[in-house]
This record gives sequence, C-alpha cells and structure tokens, in this order.
Amino acid sequence: MTSYREVLDRAMIGGVPAQVAAIETHCARIPERSIPLRLYRPIVNAALQPAILFMHGGGFVIGSLDSHDELCRELALRSGAVVVAVEYSLAPETLFPGALEDCCAALAWLDDGVDLGVDSSRLAICGDSAGGNLAVGTALWAQEQGIALRHIGLIYPALDPGCDSASAHELGSGLILTRAFMQWFWSAYLGEGGDPLDPRVAVATADLAGLPPISLATAEYDPLRDEGEAFAQAARAARVEVIARRYLGMIHGFANMSQMTPVAGRAIADLAADIARSLAA
Repeated sequence: MTSYREVLDRAMIGGVPAQVAAIETHCARIPERSIPLRLYRPIVNAALQPAILFMHGGGFVIGSLDSHDELCRELALRSGAVVVAVEYSLAPETLFPGALEDCCAALAWLDDGVDLGVDSSRLAICGDSAGGNLAVGTALWAQEQGIALRHIGLIYPALDPGCDSASAHELGSGLILTRAFMQWFWSAYLGEGGDPLDPRVAVATADLAGLPPISLATAEYDPLRDEGEAFAQAARAARVEVIARRYLGMIHGFANMSQMTPVAGRAIADLAADIARSLAA
C-alpha cells in the first residue's frame, strides 16, 4: 500500500531528469544510524572536484533522495561540482536534532573525501525549505568544527518556527504550503520537548558572523518569503555577503516544478553560478 508520505514525495518529483556523468550511492555513519547519500558527478576525471552538500526540503517530515533528484542533477551540471544529497532521518520518527546530526555527519564524511575525488578545500552547502534550515545549522556547526565552506545556497528556507512573519499570515492559506501545515511540520520536528528558540532551529537568531557568502532565493507567493528575506538582512548585518533574489509570480516549491515553469531552471542556474564562482575563487 502506498503511504501518505510516498504520495507527497511523488508530488515533488519534477520532469525528465538531466543526464549526469555518474551517480553513486554512499553512506555516512553515526553511532545511532547510517545516513544514505547519493553522489552526482557532472564529469568523471582524475582531478579533485569541488562539492556541494545538498539537503532536501519537505518540512522535516517528507522528501527523499528521489523527490529532489532532478534538482540535484541540474545543480551538479550547472555548477560543475559534485553534488552529495543527504537522506537525513525524518520526523516524527526522529526528532530534532536528529536530522541536523545526520547532515553534520554527512559534511564530516565529505570533508574527509579524498578517496571520493572531492577537493575538501572547495565545499559548499545547499538546501531548500526545511533543507535550508538544516543547511544553515550545518554551516554553523562546520564553523565550530573548523570545516571551511565556500558558499551557502538557500532556496525558500524554513527559518521561523513561530510562523509569525507578515507573509506567513498574508499568504498562509489557499496555496500549496499553508501556515497551518508549516506549524504542523515544526511541531512534528520539535516534538513536545523541543525548544523553538534553540539557535540550531531558529537559525536567524544564531551568531551568523563569519559565515561564507550566501545565496538566497525566495518566492513572491510563499508564506516563507519574509522569514527568508529577514534572514538575508540579519546575515548582512553580521557582515556576511548575501545575494538575495525574489522570484516574482512563484510559489513555494517552484524549483521542483521545471515541467510547469522555466523560472525553476533559472533559479537553479542563478544559484549554481553563484556557488561556482565561490568554489573557483
């Protein structure tokens, strides 16, 4: 029987996937579990290649390697970097900070990736929606660990557990993502004992100073629009370089909708170009 999660995952799968040179499956490990990874190579050669760690969206509850396969392929081809997608543990089976711990373990694995043909001095991190939250949290952890990142890419990130921005209220009903649905996602992720003010969750409240350049994409008709743009302002105030783009006419999840709008491809191309510049510097 098909589960509700599988139905929602299928809704995020895009059109015909682009062909990359190679796809590999790997696994990172922490004491409690193994974390599946999917590695996309845009080219195959002997030279060490830069890499992007990618965390999928889905409200911490849904989403998978398959739901964001097309996006990861496009990101690899357009950036020229190896993309490593993380199959982090989902809520409510695994509560915070489980998903974040999985992503941090994946970054540590990638940072030690000489045998993978990856240049650990040229790493970036990227995520959409809930994956954007995990990307920032992982970047903050990397800073503590001394793991250097060149760029952070965020696509309509979920950053406000309170769901209390102006756009969350104004655009919180009648669209694919509603405010009520987002509140449920956060409650599933945090559980009864989770602290929504923890800076690893409410990452906009963390000390952002010293983070690498950030590219941030928001959608005009997205309840999460204002929290993403507020994060851009907070990062700039912390003297972080930020490129923020609002894609007009778009809704939450549009980057996975290449079969419906050419703006999806343009957003991925914009992000990939920013990341490529940082990885080449």
